[in-house]
Amino acid sequence: MAAYISKEEKKIPINDPSGKWSDMTLLPEWEEEFYDVYTAKKHGKWVMLKALKKEYADKPEYQKMLEREFDTRYNLAHANIVMVNDYELIPDIGLAIITDDVYGYSLRRLIDENKVTPSILRRIETQLVDAIDYMQENHIIHHPITPDKIIFTDQTENLKLIDVGYDHKDLLTPQDTAEDILAYGKVLTEVLNNIPGNYPRLRKIANKCIDPDPKRRYHSFSELYLAIERRSSSQLYGWLIAFICAMVGLLVWLTLGN
Repeated sequence: MAAYISKEEKKIPINDPSGKWSDMTLLPEWEEEFYDVYTAKKHGKWVMLKALKKEYADKPEYQKMLEREFDTRYNLAHANIVMVNDYELIPDIGLAIITDDVYGYSLRRLIDENKVTPSILRRIETQLVDAIDYMQENHIIHHPITPDKIIFTDQTENLKLIDVGYDHKDLLTPQDTAEDILAYGKVLTEVLNNIPGNYPRLRKIANKCIDPDPKRRYHSFSELYLAIERRSSSQLYGWLIAFICAMVGLLVWLTLGN
């Protein structure tokens, strides 16, 4: 069973004589303005579906919008972005984008249940930045990235962006980059607010990302990468110095002991 289904899940009857589709479940927590999101089994295998709401399903302009998103997402190949598999007509649902299912828990749920760990934080630092940077490099625009759109898999806790709405632009503007950095900063801030311990350098990075003045934010994800890596390098140097001091102390103790 798909582990991320919320308490608000709603089973949807489906009339499919072929038996191809079963266990259709609506996920209200991922509802968008024009779309509904479902989990279902296709030939017995769990997948996710993104389909137009009933009031938009028969309107050509919205069908084109869904198809354009499929065309954009189908060409994305990144370890931290859920892969798109197909686009087809589903009985009782209509045209839908079909993606891999993700077995795990949303960042929103982990925050609400006080289960955010240093491992989760590290993946927000690295994997989320890498996924957004990949979308930037490929001129992908999307809805703001929020904790409910970030899934951590059951076994490895790897981060997956599940559905943020996608379209393509010939060229991203500085405003597009500023908005992505703001969205990242909001996610990082909420994680820091819900994890034990102090992370002053990460807090400083988050505050710069969410600065009300876009000109004072990081100007690119490359710049943000460097800020995070400086933090990681500082930690590494600190651990290395501590290790050397411990080894020197041990050597002195052994020498004096003899």
